[in-house]
Amino acid sequence: MKNKIFILALAMAALAACTKKTETIHTPWAYDATIYELNTRQFTPEGTFAAAEAQLPTLKALGVDIIWVMPIQPIGVITRKGTLGSYYSIKDYCDFNPEFGTREDFVSFLNKAHQLDMYVILDWVANHTAPDSKWTQNPGWHYRDSLGNLMVQYDWTDISKLNYDNQDMRAEMKRSMRWWLDSIGIDGFRCDVAMEVPTDFWEDAFGELRKDYPGLFTLAEAEQPDHTVSAFDMYYGWELHNLMNAVAQQKKTVNDLWDYFQKADTAFMPYAIRMNFTSNHDENSWNGTEFERMGKASDAMAAFTYIVPGMPLIYTGQEYANDHRLQFFEKDSIARRHVHQFAMYQDLNRTRKQNPALFSPEMGAPMTRIECDNNCIFACARSLGDNTVLGIFNFSPEQQTFTLNTADYAGDYTCICGMPVTIGEQDEITLRPWEWLIYSKK
Repeated sequence: MKNKIFILALAMAALAACTKKTETIHTPWAYDATIYELNTRQFTPEGTFAAAEAQLPTLKALGVDIIWVMPIQPIGVITRKGTLGSYYSIKDYCDFNPEFGTREDFVSFLNKAHQLDMYVILDWVANHTAPDSKWTQNPGWHYRDSLGNLMVQYDWTDISKLNYDNQDMRAEMKRSMRWWLDSIGIDGFRCDVAMEVPTDFWEDAFGELRKDYPGLFTLAEAEQPDHTVSAFDMYYGWELHNLMNAVAQQKKTVNDLWDYFQKADTAFMPYAIRMNFTSNHDENSWNGTEFERMGKASDAMAAFTYIVPGMPLIYTGQEYANDHRLQFFEKDSIARRHVHQFAMYQDLNRTRKQNPALFSPEMGAPMTRIECDNNCIFACARSLGDNTVLGIFNFSPEQQTFTLNTADYAGDYTCICGMPVTIGEQDEITLRPWEWLIYSKK
C-alpha cells in the first residue's frame, strides 16, 4: 500500500508543480474514492470495532475506499440523551468508548482497513465537549453565562460550547488531534459543524499537521467556500442534497439543478471536492431515509451522486436498503438483506474508478449539459482525453420519450451493466419513471 501511495504521490507532485497549488492538492487516493460513513453502534448487532472489522472485506467488495467513523470517544453522562447518549457529546478526546471496544480493538480495525487499501478518517467534534469533560475544569475554555453556568447551543442540551478565544484550549485541541495521528495512525478527520469553529483554527491546525502528515484528508461538515482554500479537502454538498430531495418531490426541476451547478462552479475553489449524498446520519435519523424523502427516485439520485463532480457518500445500511430511521441515542442495528442496491453501488463504484473523467476535482472532467428537448431529463457529459461518460436521468414520475443532441458524443459506449451501446448524433430515447442510464467509453 505504501508503494502505491508513493507512486501516486510522485504523480501528484508533478501535477502540483504545474498548477502551483501544492498547498491544496489532495492526497492521491482521494480522487477516485467513495466514502462510507460508519455508524459503529448500528453497523452490526454487536455494535463493536471487532464486529465492524469482520465486515471490512464486504465494504471492500462494495468498492469503498474511505471509511469515516463517527465519534468513538467516551460519551458524557451528565445530561446524556437517551440510554447510550450522542456520539457528539465527548467526554475525553483521547480515549475510547467502551461500548465499542478497546484501543487495541480499534487499532486492529484500522490495521485491517489499511491492509485492504482502505483509509480511515475520524469524526472530530471541535465545537463543544460533554459538560462532564475534564476540559470544563479549565477557566475560560468554555462559554459560560452571567452566573458562570456552562452554555449549550441550539437544542444540544448534552454539550458545552468551547471558547476559541482561549489560546490554551486551542493548543490542547491541536495536541489531541495530533495524538490520533501519532499514536493511532488514522488518515484524517471529518469535522463536525465546522462552520461553528473559526476558520483560522482549521487553517492553523491542519497547516501544522500536514507538515508531518502531507496525506492528511479533511472533510468539513459545512458548505463554506473559505474552508476549501487551504484547510479542507472536501465539503458537504448540502444545497445540492436539498435540491435532490426537492426534485424527487417534484418541487424543483432539472433547470434548478443546472442553475445550482453554474453557481457552485464559481463559488468554490476549482479544486474543492463536494461530498454528494442521498443520506447521512443526520438526514436518516431526523429527516427520514432516502426512501421517505426521495421515494422511487432514490436509486436515480444515488447514481446521480456518482456522475456529477465530487465524491459520493454511502451511509451505513444504504447498501442494504435500510428503510427505517436509525435511533440516535439507542441501539438500533441495520438489517443485512439481499437487495439490488448492493450490486448497484458496486457497479457505480467500479464505474467511478474505471473512468478518470469521473474523478474528483481537479483531476476529473468538468460537466457539460447535453441539449435535450425534454425538461424532465437531466443529460450530461464528462470528457477527459479519450474517456467520456454520459449520464441520462429521467427526473420525473412518468415515462418520458425525448431526443438528445449527441453530435459531439456519438460513438460506441459501454453501459454500466457491461452491455455495448452505440450513440448516434441525435438519438430518441424512452426512459421509465426515474430510470437512468450511464454510458462510458475510453
